[in-house]
Amino acid sequence: MHMTTSDIREYFKTQLKKENFTADRTGAHTIELLGASFVADEDSIFGTPNYEYISAEIEWYKSQSTNIKTLSDIYGSEPTAWKYSANGHGEINSNYGKLVFSELYHEQYRHTLQELIQNPDSRRAQMVYNRPSIWVEHCENDKNDFICTNAQTVYIRDNKLHMVSQMRSNDAIYGYKNDYAWAKFLMDRLVVDYNFYADDAIQVGNLYWQVMNLHIYSKHFHLVK
Repeated sequence: MHMTTSDIREYFKTQLKKENFTADRTGAHTIELLGASFVADEDSIFGTPNYEYISAEIEWYKSQSTNIKTLSDIYGSEPTAWKYSANGHGEINSNYGKLVFSELYHEQYRHTLQELIQNPDSRRAQMVYNRPSIWVEHCENDKNDFICTNAQTVYIRDNKLHMVSQMRSNDAIYGYKNDYAWAKFLMDRLVVDYNFYADDAIQVGNLYWQVMNLHIYSKHFHLVK
């Protein structure tokens, strides 16, 4: 049995009522859930997704550009969170499309797809986002971008494609919505590509969300209420 998005929502509501807070590095109140694991069966935990931004971010990921100015050109403005992560030239580490599609990071999407086609029962169809070198790269040239996603592992079971998305850290307000959309984009694409090359047909299955630290900042407590 797995928790659902609704269960996670109730957890944060309860913690807010109890005023069970931790402090972030600025000293602001934060509600945390360590080791969160649930079926991501909704596209939002709190609030409404910004589908215009989500579409722009996915297009940016597909471009594989590591400069937030490319995102600005697509969306029309530079989101504050990305400006905070980038160095003075606008460079970041966390273009997820580059991490899974590019030759630089070993074409992980292609290998994942090939693994599933060759062995649908496989347990190693995985795309790895984080890396040991992030300890140096997250702050080089004044960046502040320690990649939040650790890995995504994909399974085919009962003719359905399931994904387990493992996060180092995830903001339950904005981060979850955008990361959920990216994971679903990859799942949909994998199903289309698999069905094109493989003999049998599959459908999109469940998205399982595992987060080392799922959190909400005090500036968003009003959404929890």
